[in-house]
Amino acid sequence: MPDTQPVDISTIPFTDAEGAEHTLGEYTGKTVLVVNVASKCGLTPQYEQLEQLQRTYGDRGLQVIGFPCNQFMGQEPGSMEEILEFCSITYGVTFPVMAKVRVNGAHAAPLYKALKKTPNVERARGPVQWNFEKFLVTPSGTVHRFRPPTKPDAPEVIAAIEAALAA
Repeated sequence: MPDTQPVDISTIPFTDAEGAEHTLGEYTGKTVLVVNVASKCGLTPQYEQLEQLQRTYGDRGLQVIGFPCNQFMGQEPGSMEEILEFCSITYGVTFPVMAKVRVNGAHAAPLYKALKKTPNVERARGPVQWNFEKFLVTPSGTVHRFRPPTKPDAPEVIAAIEAALAA
């Protein structure tokens, strides 16, 4: 299981696909899986597993949230309308997909600036490596970080979700 650290990120604002502002505080009591997503990436099939997690664990308190990002080789070039249509038609996505964000660099979204302080299983912190990096935020504010190649249904992700939902 990845190392964790408590992070108070519940008041950091982010924007949804329609331009409304939200915070993770709206999901108080829930376990939230934050993922930077892209529709033209070799890892794009992870959308299917993310949706399955939402369907399997949503009633127990899991909320998956996708943040489209075009920072990695231009793999999310579409408009928000195109992104939402792709997610719905191709993968039947029912979880919220927010407005496009930058996850690295000086103009990274504030939520990602905070999340990147969390180490992964190898105790490495820092930039998001690629599309589909996952941050599991527990109701207590603990963050678990999973690098892009780790599939959403990997045993270590499922174990972290199960533990957070049982707490």
